[in-house]
Amino acid sequence: MFKHNILLLLLIMLMFLGSCKPKTFISNKVIAHRGAWKMSDLPQNSIASLEKAIALGCEGSEFDVWMTKDSVLVVNHDADFEGMEIEQYNYSELLDGRHSNGEKLPTVEEYLLAGMKQTGTKLIFEIKPSKLGVERSEFLAEKSLNTVKALNAEEWVDYITFSYEAGLKIIELDSKARVAYLKGDKSPAVLSDAGFFGFDYNIKVLKNNPEWIKEAHDLGLTVNAWTVNKEEDMHWLLEKKVDFITTDEPEKLMELIKE
Repeated sequence: MFKHNILLLLLIMLMFLGSCKPKTFISNKVIAHRGAWKMSDLPQNSIASLEKAIALGCEGSEFDVWMTKDSVLVVNHDADFEGMEIEQYNYSELLDGRHSNGEKLPTVEEYLLAGMKQTGTKLIFEIKPSKLGVERSEFLAEKSLNTVKALNAEEWVDYITFSYEAGLKIIELDSKARVAYLKGDKSPAVLSDAGFFGFDYNIKVLKNNPEWIKEAHDLGLTVNAWTVNKEEDMHWLLEKKVDFITTDEPEKLMELIKE
């Protein structure tokens, strides 16, 4: 009986240590834009394109989040899904549409759970600005954060958004959340003062303001660029030592990094 109890205690301790094992996320700068879809001809923002990005070994896979009329968070790039304006329809109505591979419109919860099956690729959660106004965008941000926390997905998720107000809402509610700004109209100093994790600007913005890269790094901010598909732009950003590069062609970027 004594030996049995000792063995049971050791088993429990091993299980506890296993659950406390730190995540081993990949670090290679490659962020798959809407998943890895282009080369494999998969639907953008589908769970299949997420799984492809994970299989490729991307550092992150970006996805876009809207909120339906009945406040369900869903993953889709455009404001509409198969011709249905997401913010004007209940989620059950949006299930009438299908991606080209047969997938339904995924909820954020489903998408996150699919991504959390592994610990290599981060999930880059883009909060889309609501067409219904700033308050709706802030509500979307709050609901997004609550969903991530409910799933214990904080280690996997970095947030990005074009809505400055939505970004500030996330930071207000969770000072530890990693939030990057997308629009390109704020200097590194402004973002640092506001508590942002970094910026994720269009490649044209960075080429017009290359000094922002060093300024950001000096302030402890991360630097990402989108959407970078030309090899010359990839080379330029790698030379500038940016932290991440968002691309529709992660396979191409990975090959360049290996060279």
